[in-house]
Amino acid sequence: MSAAILPPVPPQAPRRGSRFWSWLMRGVLRLSGWRLAGELPDLPRLVVIGAPHSSYWDGVWGLVMKIALDLDINIMIKREVMDSPLGVVLRPLGLIPINRKAALNVVGQMARRFAAHDRMWLGITPEGTRKPVKQWKSGFLRIAREANVPILPVFIDYPSRTFTLGVPQHATGDDDADMARIRALFRGYRGKYRNTE
Repeated sequence: MSAAILPPVPPQAPRRGSRFWSWLMRGVLRLSGWRLAGELPDLPRLVVIGAPHSSYWDGVWGLVMKIALDLDINIMIKREVMDSPLGVVLRPLGLIPINRKAALNVVGQMARRFAAHDRMWLGITPEGTRKPVKQWKSGFLRIAREANVPILPVFIDYPSRTFTLGVPQHATGDDDADMARIRALFRGYRGKYRNTE
């Protein structure tokens, strides 16, 4: 597989160990024209955020890339999807169901997950929905700060059929400034139905 389609996976990244599925999903990417650009950081623990999130297809292509790279990324997803028939397929892929209507201290739960694992990458859509939003949810910042892990921005761009890896960012404790700085990185990228507002 060309490095233009998928970057190499660094040694410290968490792996799943499924060569067949990795090979199959690399073929899907090759046929579809989608690619992952940039460099995966050689870090054992981080929060991965992807935007703009405007379609279920974002998750489909994200999962295809995750499997193709053989990366073990836990991805937060709304519980309704996992309770559907799709849950049978998605649960083994490391997806974490989140009940958005219940106050369950998700930040604390995710920070404890990080504390229990030497290697863990956690995927989150900061918009929290496929609909246009004025403000992103700050959960990813609070999880990264409490777990003391960096944040890897992934820019989704449908016109170029590319997910682009950014430079890892760090939560400083000033959520408003961090949010403005990180969200500004996503300007210029176009989702399936919209860009980042």
